[in-house]
Amino acid sequence: MTAVLARAGAPALDGRWLVVRLPGPHAVLSWAIVNGGRRIASAVAWREVHDGELRPPVDAARFLSTQLAEADLADAVGLLTSAALSRHVVCERRAGEVAARCVATVGLGNALRAGDPPGPSGRIGTINVLCQVGVPLSEEALLEALSLAAEARTLAVREAGVASQMSGAPASGTGTDCIVIAAPERPNGARYAGKHTALGYVVGAAVHDAVARGAAAWLSERAR
Repeated sequence: MTAVLARAGAPALDGRWLVVRLPGPHAVLSWAIVNGGRRIASAVAWREVHDGELRPPVDAARFLSTQLAEADLADAVGLLTSAALSRHVVCERRAGEVAARCVATVGLGNALRAGDPPGPSGRIGTINVLCQVGVPLSEEALLEALSLAAEARTLAVREAGVASQMSGAPASGTGTDCIVIAAPERPNGARYAGKHTALGYVVGAAVHDAVARGAAAWLSERAR
């Protein structure tokens, strides 16, 4: 697995795009608004937007689909963020032959707490996370890794002490977060990815560290 991660492309920053090229076809699970769900993909792409670009009546999914197609990234899993892509965070964690890499962009202007009442979002701000592992995963392990990454994201936000823009209670994320889990598309994937496994450890640690670093940078910038 170490070698697979080493061959993965470093995040490529090009203007308002951040693109991660995966080393070959990967099983990818996410709720991304473009190319989300369970699919096979070889790239994940962030598009940086300004606050006014996504105000109603703009259809965010249509907007991003058009932008991806124009950038020759139509098959990539697509993410939107108003966070400065130049401040993206990359964290990698290893445990023996097991490793995971997290690429995250963190904005907290739309911080909310799970259970807040629905309503219009405030200033655009979101957390977008890609967690790539180097071994294939079973369907169950892919779901477990996604759940663990979400838990790690929430822990980092809680530890940062960010308040919900809606209720003022401690936030657990933002209203528009997205998490992407990627693993090589091969049979006989690992069955488990929970906290008692090395795989769960590296996923949780990489995501937590990346989001924590991104949140600290966002809070420091806001305090200036």
